[in-house]
Amino acid sequence: MKHFIRKHIVTAAIGSMAVMSHTTFAEEVEHFSIGTAGQTGVYYVVGESICKMVNRNSDTHHLRCSAPSTGGSIANLNSIRSNGLNFGIVQSDWQYHAYNGTSNFKKAGPFTKLRSVFSLHSDIFTLVVRDDANIHSFEELKGKRVNIGNPGSGQRATMMNVMKEFGMTTDDFKLAGELKSSEQSQALCDNKIDAFVMVAGHPVANVKEATSTCATHIINVDGPHIDDLVKKYPYYSAATIPGGMYEGTPDDVKTFGLKATLVTSTDTSDKVVYNLVKAVFENFARFKRLHPAFSSLEPEDMITKGLSAPLHPGAIQYYKERGWMK
Repeated sequence: MKHFIRKHIVTAAIGSMAVMSHTTFAEEVEHFSIGTAGQTGVYYVVGESICKMVNRNSDTHHLRCSAPSTGGSIANLNSIRSNGLNFGIVQSDWQYHAYNGTSNFKKAGPFTKLRSVFSLHSDIFTLVVRDDANIHSFEELKGKRVNIGNPGSGQRATMMNVMKEFGMTTDDFKLAGELKSSEQSQALCDNKIDAFVMVAGHPVANVKEATSTCATHIINVDGPHIDDLVKKYPYYSAATIPGGMYEGTPDDVKTFGLKATLVTSTDTSDKVVYNLVKAVFENFARFKRLHPAFSSLEPEDMITKGLSAPLHPGAIQYYKERGWMK
């Protein structure tokens, strides 16, 4: 009888140890998130791809990554600030404004905990119009139905900056739409809007959908007002969308752009940032093949260009190991 009891005590103890061991392992796995944007855009591709690279080695570093679709740059920055997200892919202009507490972030004040991880491709301001809308310049959007972007998106905020430079407000439009980026191509082809703007790396699915489905094209956004915009803000620069990239637009399109960047905060541990950066740069050839906009990426540029907030210590640690920083 005593032997029977002892046997069950030992068995129970072993079972308890197994459960404790499993629980300990589960508790050791740290989950973190990367805010992206709409599911049809480049930001979503970036976030999903980074997470796949990180998660391949979860058994080693005990980290798991997810990349939810979000409202875009400003939504990501606000969520990082409130600890709703650990990382976010954001336009370089909104990284600048968040860190310095300017523009849309004036009320909240400087986000001093914001930290850069690296920059990515160039995001280009893109204006797509219906052929029958008789729109040949930005000024000719007046009186038209224009999708200016959903609230909280970098697209929307950048559009407002451009409008301000041209002395325009939403009252100048017949309709100021607030559709998400994933909805605007269909709306354009259904003749519910005359034009939409995007800030994205090219080629991008939304623009391809619009230009291949219905009679649309991309127009130049240039001239003295844009020259002044580029001179005024350090995060903007002149940009070109190559001709022939999209149906209906055989010639180069002159416009302006900025950088897409990956950011986090000082609340994110060095371990998490280090392993994320390591996952990307140890699979860099594969990363560059994810999208044509990434083909010209170089590590030396990614750790310097378009970054207003200081680099996170976890990123610096890896960059020093690779000899990219002293």
